[in-house]
Amino acid sequence: MSNRDSDSPWPWLWHAKEANDATPRATTTLLVIAIAALIFFAWFRRRKNTMAPLPPGPRGMPFLGYLPFLGTHLHRKFAELAETYGPIYKLRLGSKLYIVVNSASLGKEIVRDQDMMFANRDPNIAATIATYGARDITFSSQGPYWRSLRKLFIRQIMSNESLDACYDLRRQEVRKALSDLYRRSGVPVDIGEFTLLLLINVVMAMLWGGTLKGDKCKAMGAEFRKVVARLMELVGSPNVSDFFPALAWLDLQGVERDIKRVHQWLDDFIQSVVDCATKGRTNELFEQKEGESKTNEQRKDFLQIFLDMEMELEDDQSPMDKTGALKAILTDVIVGGTDTTATMVEWVMAELLQNQNLMNKAVHELTEVVGEDKMVEEHHLPELKYLNAVIKEAFRLHPALPLLVPRTPHASCVIGGYTIPKGSNIFLNMGYIHKDPKIWDKPSEFRPERFLEDPHEYDLSGNNFTYMPFGSGRRICAGLPLAERMLKYVLASLLHSFEWELPRGAELELSDKSGIVVKKMNPLVAIPRPRLSTPELYMSR
Repeated sequence: MSNRDSDSPWPWLWHAKEANDATPRATTTLLVIAIAALIFFAWFRRRKNTMAPLPPGPRGMPFLGYLPFLGTHLHRKFAELAETYGPIYKLRLGSKLYIVVNSASLGKEIVRDQDMMFANRDPNIAATIATYGARDITFSSQGPYWRSLRKLFIRQIMSNESLDACYDLRRQEVRKALSDLYRRSGVPVDIGEFTLLLLINVVMAMLWGGTLKGDKCKAMGAEFRKVVARLMELVGSPNVSDFFPALAWLDLQGVERDIKRVHQWLDDFIQSVVDCATKGRTNELFEQKEGESKTNEQRKDFLQIFLDMEMELEDDQSPMDKTGALKAILTDVIVGGTDTTATMVEWVMAELLQNQNLMNKAVHELTEVVGEDKMVEEHHLPELKYLNAVIKEAFRLHPALPLLVPRTPHASCVIGGYTIPKGSNIFLNMGYIHKDPKIWDKPSEFRPERFLEDPHEYDLSGNNFTYMPFGSGRRICAGLPLAERMLKYVLASLLHSFEWELPRGAELELSDKSGIVVKKMNPLVAIPRPRLSTPELYMSR
């Protein structure tokens, strides 16, 4: 035997070749490859079988997925699918995967057990444009920039010390609004529009003391409401460009075009705020309070926090656009701090007008705590147990963001025995959880008493995973401290200072319309009538 035969690991191949075997060498090689492939696929299949499966979900169409069946009312469609597919399901929408969680226990895994894993965002086109490239607190992903921003915002802007320091500014704006309402006694009022304008002026006053000027106040407030409503609608609406990024340049639905128009209006508005604040001047839209100057130390400190915040922020990725960052933060405060709160005031008032006996209980409590010869102050709010229960029940039945803002895992993980792929978008379906009959007795009824049995069992901070209207964990709403104060203060003031009734012949309905913030389908209009002891109480001071 030759050396070649003895050294070769396949001597029979050489022998076959030399003997002109009928089986060609190529065929033998292919056979070896086929055997290796079978071994590999068998190993891969066993490994795949040991991995957790994806969640169940409805079958969609090739390429489009479930997109043609989604509709425009996401929270309604997601609740409908939850009845079929249970606590967690998946939706393939175009090229993206969405996971909808409809269970409090699975929600806990996301917001508590694996909070860090799910702390990222994947903002859609509309949200990215509206927030200056996702530079705000809500839509920026976790990282040095977001951590620094949130830390500064919560510790300095939303601290009890900062909010207490500017209470006089909030109080003065509320009193001015009540005086205006007194002069319109007996005239139908759009409660949502009235409240939004009040909250805009509150936020403006806290920022630097300016408020919308008298003659242009109502017109600007109405325009602001339309613009913000359109922004929320665009951010929350399904957009083909988000599901098929390769087609985004076509802007098939015109969402990018429309959000840029809305963003331009808001940018001009916010630029007015920045100009007034940084250059110490007013413009045709805003005025300062009489007898007060920009050197007011308390106001200067509150504003200076905003102006200095971007100097302290870190960003390891790239140099910050500091102007855009400041405007993104102000967008969160001006839009998030007004629109959501005004929406909830409208929902609460609608439910109370629908349930007059509950309205009477809330008003009776206010009379007992405040008295008919005084106006509501913020120090009264902790004593208003029944009103607090009314607000909690309104958040249960009408959460402003029933799907919250989607989270995105930074790596593949397992939730509830199912694989959640990296980069998928996770919806926490609080609108469904808040009405789950396994959790809530008679869930479709408005019953504030359910929150009176143990007032500490449910709060707005997301400590009970069956009730998270503002989310929970790292991604809980950063503006919650101010929102909670303002919602209670405005509602208490409206209910204590006036009796409310629907216009003659008007019918109250509680249907909603789609958007990232879910509002009443039709504006709530009601008539105020003074109920306090003397007219002097309504004079702005």
